[in-house]
Amino acid sequence: MCGLAGSCGLDTPRTGTVLTLSMVNRKAIHAIRTGLRELADPVRAAGAQAYMKSAIPSLGVRVPEVRRLAAAVVTRYPFDSPDQLRASVLELWRTAEFREERYAAIDLTGGRLVAADLTMLPVYEEMIRQGAWWDFADGVAGRICALLQAHRAEMSAVILRWSTDPDFWVRRASITAQIKAKADTDTELLRRVIEANLADPEFFIRKAVGWALREYAKTAPEWVAAFVAAHEDRISPLSRREALKNLAK
Repeated sequence: MCGLAGSCGLDTPRTGTVLTLSMVNRKAIHAIRTGLRELADPVRAAGAQAYMKSAIPSLGVRVPEVRRLAAAVVTRYPFDSPDQLRASVLELWRTAEFREERYAAIDLTGGRLVAADLTMLPVYEEMIRQGAWWDFADGVAGRICALLQAHRAEMSAVILRWSTDPDFWVRRASITAQIKAKADTDTELLRRVIEANLADPEFFIRKAVGWALREYAKTAPEWVAAFVAAHEDRISPLSRREALKNLAK
């Protein structure tokens, strides 16, 4: 099956590497698809699809089960190289018939093989733009965070650019990029990406602002309290409530 890019190739923009279908780990992809169908729950699938407001059908497989399956498949059919993993992830993502297959594609990127691999960035960006929903955008947040820790200068520039992107899912990704950074959070970067989006009325942006601040409040509550106070006239009630939720307790 040809990919969503409109061709049967798997070339990934801006990596400098042309990925081909011959690189794909077919055994791993087959095992994931077979495993997901064996775990399918039609009753739960209907509820999950309605909850996610998804045009992509669901199999009704719980997220933890998808993760366990992906981990087991990687152990049984390991990837030979970052290029093979990247090609396989793109193939699974682009030809997915069910939402859980895209979850599995994201899960495959969680190992050490590509944790600090900057050439994965276009893959994550594709997932954010094409996925165009919170589960996909948030699913790669930890991957973006890992790349930021490994490539501060390059990734800071990318995240700042994303913070003003026309696509609000990309902007959301810029805000949530440091959710897992804790003490390694770049507060100047966090401040700039949030300030760039404070006026946005989009629910998913306002929720992301509150979420990012709430998580960082676990590490630096004084910084978050001061930030909210300094932006009292601009921050939305939703963002403010989320940001201060744990501080109030």
